[in-house]
Amino acid sequence: MGTFSIEGGHQLQGEITPQGAKNEALQILCAVLLTDKKITISNIPDIVDVNKLIDLLENLGVKIQKKGKGTYVFQADDVDLEYLQSEQFKIDGRGLRGSIMIVGPLLARFGKGYIPKPGGDKIGRRRLDTHFEGFIKLGAKFRYNKEDHFYGVEADKLTGTYMLLDEASVTGTANIVMASVMAEGVTTIYNAACEPYLQQLCTMLNNMGAKIGGIGSNLLTIEGVTELGGCEHTMLPDMIEIGSWIGLAAMTKSELTIKNVNWDMLGLIPNVFRKLGITVEKKGDDIFIPAHKDGYEIQNFIDGSILTISDAPWPGFTPDLLSIILVVATQARGEVLIHQKMFESRLFFVDKLIDMGAKIILCDPHRATVIGHDFKSTLKATTMTSPDIRAGVSLLIAALSAKGTSTIHNIEQIDRGYEDIDTRLKAIGAKIVRVS
Repeated sequence: MGTFSIEGGHQLQGEITPQGAKNEALQILCAVLLTDKKITISNIPDIVDVNKLIDLLENLGVKIQKKGKGTYVFQADDVDLEYLQSEQFKIDGRGLRGSIMIVGPLLARFGKGYIPKPGGDKIGRRRLDTHFEGFIKLGAKFRYNKEDHFYGVEADKLTGTYMLLDEASVTGTANIVMASVMAEGVTTIYNAACEPYLQQLCTMLNNMGAKIGGIGSNLLTIEGVTELGGCEHTMLPDMIEIGSWIGLAAMTKSELTIKNVNWDMLGLIPNVFRKLGITVEKKGDDIFIPAHKDGYEIQNFIDGSILTISDAPWPGFTPDLLSIILVVATQARGEVLIHQKMFESRLFFVDKLIDMGAKIILCDPHRATVIGHDFKSTLKATTMTSPDIRAGVSLLIAALSAKGTSTIHNIEQIDRGYEDIDTRLKAIGAKIVRVS
């Protein structure tokens, strides 16, 4: 188990470039299964979760060539469907939440798709009903083996239909879209997710020859085609990493420039940080965060009531950044209520922040009230364990702002979502050491 040793209390300075988007990569990589033609994808992040999916695709028979940093060529012209019934596949598939999204493309192209119950973050229940209900509406037969938690869908033919999703699931929408692109007739998906990463997937599929309308809205219309071709695709910068670096700059009173952020796809993220009193400046396609020498003050609502920051489907605020917001609020002037609606276990890491001296009241599994220190009392170094990707980075930010040397164990969780994070932080002045 890996460990970070972090000497906190140092100001950082310089430029940092966000990696390619993890959540986009997990969708885009699965889409290569839809064609036997070559697909070139650029800006792929070198992180554990993405590399696991690339390995799974290779085990499935996809030919993969690395052309340079973050650029790969994929060709699924000799897919080994027998691998899907192997014990090795059950092991490989369980190790990654994103593996669920191979089912839609496999069903569309080969008439069958299988997956063991996927793993991923321990942040509460993350049901798969939306995925499989969509496949069933397209004409697939569903089966589930309770003994080894193995899911399967099969169909001689998929037929377009109208469906109203029971939740605007990003991975569910992506999976159903990929299953629909070669279905016979027209598929209409209402209450579809419309996150930038889903928009990227739909744009890539259209470049491959799909006919998807309504991209960016919650109403998608998909006219089925008989086959798809190859394409080239460049992934967005990771908005969650961008938000992490904004929080890091504020907490450490550092002057940072975040490069090439693709402002048009950031949605509410800059404004939510501004509500915490953080200056977020647009400079071309970069974000500039000045050193907050006098701290930052949380805005109240216009009637004077306490600010509440909550997550919501896009274009609402992404749940993946609420952990960062919570940590940043611990040194603000004022109070804020954090309401995590989607996952009932995601706020449980706050006990570690309380150990560091943060003033946080965990109201219930979904809500926490944070009373900021206004930097009059610094967080204190401690030893902690990363429970998931986003909480792990939040604890890392807390440690970089704290007085003394902190230790974070189980950093494999952080490596799942952040590329070479210690090297990149050292480049802007962080005192961080990776210990085996």
